Amino acid sequence: MEKQSQNNGDASREKGIYRVTITGSIVNFLLLVFKFFAGIAGHSAAMLADAVHSLSDFITDIIVIVFVRISAKPEDEGHDYGHGKYETLATAIIGIFLLFVGFGIFWNGVTSIYGFLRGGTLQEPGMLALVAALVSIVFKEVLYQYTVLAGRKLNSQAVVANAWHHRSDALSSIGTAIGIGGAILLGSHWRVLDPVAAVIVSFFIMKVAVKLLIPCVDELLEKSLPADVESEIQKTILSFSGVSSPHHLRTRRIGNCYAIEVHVRMNGDISLEEAHRTATAIEEKLKGQFGKGTHVGIHVEPVKKEENGSAI
Repeated sequence: MEKQSQNNGDASREKGIYRVTITGSIVNFLLLVFKFFAGIAGHSAAMLADAVHSLSDFITDIIVIVFVRISAKPEDEGHDYGHGKYETLATAIIGIFLLFVGFGIFWNGVTSIYGFLRGGTLQEPGMLALVAALVSIVFKEVLYQYTVLAGRKLNSQAVVANAWHHRSDALSSIGTAIGIGGAILLGSHWRVLDPVAAVIVSFFIMKVAVKLLIPCVDELLEKSLPADVESEIQKTILSFSGVSSPHHLRTRRIGNCYAIEVHVRMNGDISLEEAHRTATAIEEKLKGQFGKGTHVGIHVEPVKKEENGSAI
């Protein structure tokens, strides 16, 4: 019954991730089509760049859909700890996409600024491009709020990462709107506002990318869980009567789940059945604290005794 309940919960989580991601992909597709049209019809290179950014959003939506389906698979012969790290890999891919998009915006902006300072001219955008930028800001910010709330509720790193990609697109559109608006309202001498704003926004995008990539790298390199989490694990173990000296504690993340391995000591005179019952109780309590998908391995050792018979 408990196993069935867990499976139902996993299926519900997977459906929730699909729902929010598909909603985002539909909005992204409509926006990128509108942006490409506005960029071409409005003669705006900045809007075309923004459309490419939206295209990257659409691509990452597809990545999330594919990888979350894989990560939701149960344990099998080749994956004793499940497929949770596929979702981590998806998050890393999104972070890398963000990093490249941010650097691309930065490079294009710097190139445009350099050309302008050397006497070059920048093309004047049309009003349609400005309207497209404003529409993008509104829709992408709403999409960010919707996606990030869903990602936190579903405890999905990939969905939260995708939400930040929506936010980065909104920031990019803000820079685009400032540049296009300045070029239209202030004249040709202020067209440089577009690439300047794009360069500033690119730093925010790359900062978000790095913040997403660091925990992914930590997990893929098997970094231990935070010290406060390990301390909580030890307190839980010591809350059981007859259990002492938790040691050789090893922890890590596997996607959205924790993996915990630990050695504990119990009275060597108790029966194997009693030791097993206590170890199982510890395992169930840890799963209650950190989630049913937590992997727990407990090695039981007898309490050491000195030669005079006193326990240590």
